Amino acid sequence: MFYFLYPLREHLSLLNLLRYITFRSAYAAITSLLISLILGRRIILWLSRKNINESISKFIKDTHGHKQGIPTMGGLIIISSLLISALLWCDLTNRLILYMISMTAWMGGFGMLDDYLKVKRGDGLRVWQKLALQAIPAVIIGILLIYYPLRPGYETITSSLFLKNIFINFGYFYIPFLIFVIIGTTNAVNLTDGMDGLAIGLSSIICAAFTVVAYVVGNVKFSGYLNILYINGAGELTVFCTAFLGAAIGFLWFNSHPAEVFMGDTGSLAIGGILGLMAVLLKQEVLLFVIGGVFVIETLSVLLQVGSYKMRGKRIFRMAPIHHHFQLLGWEESKVVVRFWIFGILFALLGLSTLKIR
Repeated sequence: MFYFLYPLREHLSLLNLLRYITFRSAYAAITSLLISLILGRRIILWLSRKNINESISKFIKDTHGHKQGIPTMGGLIIISSLLISALLWCDLTNRLILYMISMTAWMGGFGMLDDYLKVKRGDGLRVWQKLALQAIPAVIIGILLIYYPLRPGYETITSSLFLKNIFINFGYFYIPFLIFVIIGTTNAVNLTDGMDGLAIGLSSIICAAFTVVAYVVGNVKFSGYLNILYINGAGELTVFCTAFLGAAIGFLWFNSHPAEVFMGDTGSLAIGGILGLMAVLLKQEVLLFVIGGVFVIETLSVLLQVGSYKMRGKRIFRMAPIHHHFQLLGWEESKVVVRFWIFGILFALLGLSTLKIR
């Protein structure tokens, strides 16, 4: 809509509102939220008719056995509402938006394939296949960012925390670093997606924080005042962020406890790709590890559990990821989710505070 209507502003002054990122951001969120609420029920019914249902692992049947048969692949709700809203409200001539749309479609597409294979044959894509498919867009976008930089002279750098005008230059290791960020974020979201509303709620909190970051990084005055690297056109990512935020909140309507649908790999892989790439395009990859602190803890809990069992034959937690550990301690699922959300908000606020503490 922006792409077609904004050129007509000379004939209809009301269309001048479209030039404001804040205006389009608000309506992008409203649009994606309404679309997800409207399409959500229809998609859930379609998934049920196709018998695309969740199969609960034997390791968590004691606590999650009642969820057997609930539709999965609900990430379709998020992806469809996000992309429709982005196509309507984002500036499609902005290459950062095109990168984000491409990443969403790619990750969501092979996540959907993985979910479908799990349902039909009981086993999805192999680990190496999933890692390779996650790395492909990271490599392509990394090459584009080096040869067509967002800001000349800053091709292979990322911003540091707390330090003014001090950057980390990865040089030849920049693309491997991007692969690590994209794959790490994607799998962190995937690991965290184990309770009703947990992953989507945390993702919403992180995206809300990156909405602020994108607006600041793309604004000459604000970025200059805060001594943050200015990136021309990055402000447009604010619109994409709010479109995702609306889609995520709409999905939470159906995914909150007790969940009517699960996002599956369709949603978790797409969300991980979105959050990881958002940090890359804003040159704030290090900040992502702070804002996404709960995702980092979830991932570390799995690594520590596996490492401890292999080295000592003993487990650190009752079950990993760590959200299952707290449930086995006797916490209700909804209590675990809300408390993790609270920590998610804490990490987001800590991350945003570093923009000023420099």
